[in-house]
Amino acid sequence: MEVDDFILIEQSSMVNSKRGIKVQNPYLPYPVRIDEIITETEDKNLKTFKLVFINPDDEEKFAYKAGQFAELSVAGKGEIPIGIASSPTEKGFLMFTVNKVGLVTSYLHAMKAGDIMGIRGPMGNWYPWDIMEGKNVVIIGGGFAFTTLRSSIVYMLDPANRPKFNELHVIYGARTPGMLLYKDELAEWEKRDDMNMHITVDATDDPDWKYNIGFVPTITDQEAPPGDADTYAIVCGPPIMIKFTQPVLDKLNYSNDHIIMSLEMRMKCGIGICGRCNIGKEFVCKDGPVFTLDQLNMMPKEY
Repeated sequence: MEVDDFILIEQSSMVNSKRGIKVQNPYLPYPVRIDEIITETEDKNLKTFKLVFINPDDEEKFAYKAGQFAELSVAGKGEIPIGIASSPTEKGFLMFTVNKVGLVTSYLHAMKAGDIMGIRGPMGNWYPWDIMEGKNVVIIGGGFAFTTLRSSIVYMLDPANRPKFNELHVIYGARTPGMLLYKDELAEWEKRDDMNMHITVDATDDPDWKYNIGFVPTITDQEAPPGDADTYAIVCGPPIMIKFTQPVLDKLNYSNDHIIMSLEMRMKCGIGICGRCNIGKEFVCKDGPVFTLDQLNMMPKEY
């Protein structure tokens, strides 16, 4: 599909035939152009796509907050829900880090800079930034689930936002050094004196590796500050990491309403209509994907 086709579809969707009012059909994507593609990991299965809107007005409509996701669409192939890796403080583009796991992601990985695709969103809720203002924030991430955490870190480090938060701790791990995302940014964050950065890998035989070796829960136990009324933990990672990190946070006295998690479920429509991602009465795509542990404990254990 060419860019003109995306624009015509978008324009034709915006007239309400009964009232003559322009509305945006939530099922139709904004046209975007791939501006840059970055291969993140040594296995080449994770790539970051920097996208720019074809229509400048669409960027204003796509007002998002750190923690939200969007649907990336490839004409004739389908669409996939992906967490937004860029920060709202970064203007002129959107970033998504995509794992090559299926039809749509494989096709996306084969696309080139300059190609046209679509984006729907923003979708879901976001991390509770208003509640966390004036508090310490501990970010705990593992593997390629670090995308919305990258968005959150960049958001908090923005000069206009950094004074709103107290101590910032980041614990991030991957299986090996070659599987870490955003390596240049990790190195820059590690040098800062206004945050505490703890990078770790499960194992490595690299003699030049200068950071931690150990699983994320272990490093969390060693490096995270104790929980109190002024400290929140944001956790996002593979289920096994979350499973073993939760007891560590319990040990450190984090209350369940101060532990914030982002769920990854089998989402399809992204707006709570298809019912693919429901947990009890909650829809991850609409009521989430961000929930406190308190909220999760009141849901069926289906996630």
